[in-house]
Amino acid sequence: MRTLTVPCICLIAYVSFSGTARAQAGDIPSRLSLADALALAEQRNPALASARQQAAIADAGAIAARQWLNPVFNLAGAKYRPGEPTGTSFLNQQELSVQIEQQLETAGRRRWRSAVAAAAQGASRSGIEDQRRQLRLEVQRAYFQLVLARLDADAAATSLADIDKVIALNRSRYQQGEISGGELRRLEVERLKFTDDVLAAELESRHARSAVLALLGARRLDLPIEPSDGLVASDGTAAGLPAGSGTSLDVEAIAAQALSGRPDLVSARQDQSRSRAELGLQRAIRTPNVSVGAGLLRDFGVNGLMWNVTVPLTLFDRNLAGITRAEAEARLADSRVRERELAVSLDVQQAVDLVEISRRRVEYLEREYVKKAREARDAVLAAYRSGETPLLDFLDAQRVYRDVLRAYNRALFDHRLSLIQLEAAVGTAPGGPHS
Repeated sequence: MRTLTVPCICLIAYVSFSGTARAQAGDIPSRLSLADALALAEQRNPALASARQQAAIADAGAIAARQWLNPVFNLAGAKYRPGEPTGTSFLNQQELSVQIEQQLETAGRRRWRSAVAAAAQGASRSGIEDQRRQLRLEVQRAYFQLVLARLDADAAATSLADIDKVIALNRSRYQQGEISGGELRRLEVERLKFTDDVLAAELESRHARSAVLALLGARRLDLPIEPSDGLVASDGTAAGLPAGSGTSLDVEAIAAQALSGRPDLVSARQDQSRSRAELGLQRAIRTPNVSVGAGLLRDFGVNGLMWNVTVPLTLFDRNLAGITRAEAEARLADSRVRERELAVSLDVQQAVDLVEISRRRVEYLEREYVKKAREARDAVLAAYRSGETPLLDFLDAQRVYRDVLRAYNRALFDHRLSLIQLEAAVGTAPGGPHS
């Protein structure tokens, strides 16, 4: 029985580890849509989780700010006389006082403190939305970078396959004596460039895949995933953005939408409100709190009532430093709001320009180059096979088509990315809180 113990334990550990590894790998589908990628990123991203914890801390601060100050219980004895006649109780041998004291906040301190905490609470919640906005931008950029890398890899593989077909044809023609060995070797040497393109595209594809998996919080960054969404995008109106006349976007309406609801700007305005509430709190602090108390006084067996009122005398410190600092922080918050408003307007304008220019570039390539380059490549290939065109013409046509196809895919990627950047600049996600 002992000889079976170690193998059994190893087998159980192997099965358990394999099951865990499969479970960790299986929670990310191999066929990954953009919607699934965004959902997984929001569930797992540590920066977003940190923003949620900051909001939880701010919620706790808001609870603490609304609390009343605790009363103080005071029990004191004085003038204790241990030499009293026998039979005198311990309580009657001294002056004993029992007192409850409560500090009363003046000048609306509790109200201002609650306002400060509420503004900080709102800023932290806006911080969550802003972190989500940035995460969506990063995930979508990485996702479509993977799509572009896959397209480039497919284009490179297709070009290599075409070259291999021509090489096979030329070998047959060489064996029949129709062409020289130099032309065949030239074509075989040219194949190296196409092979290098395939390897470079594969490396770029792997890097893009790892970037997506890292944003999804995967434990392994070499999991096999394939994007199911393509690069072809609709207009920016699909993301809830107002369109202008024709195909142009209404910049003023989009900028107004961004200025009213972009999370980082909302957070800056919440911080502005917090700084103003903090200034009100610091001004209230210069008015001292008043403490009142009442209790029972027992003076050597004689009972009586007692009371007291405590008022600090603000002869030297009237919280001038706190007020001055709060005033500076309020001016700083105002400047940051204005700075953020200008940055948002600039982001929107640049994103709108990028959408319009990238769309025109896609349309131009589709209309003028992609179809013509494909037709030219096919025509030259047919002519070369029939012996009517030299090798250099075929190689040039193949390179031109490959370069045009790459440029077209890059233009599609840039246009898709421009729409994503415009969505991030506005702070609007389809179906999101600000859409």
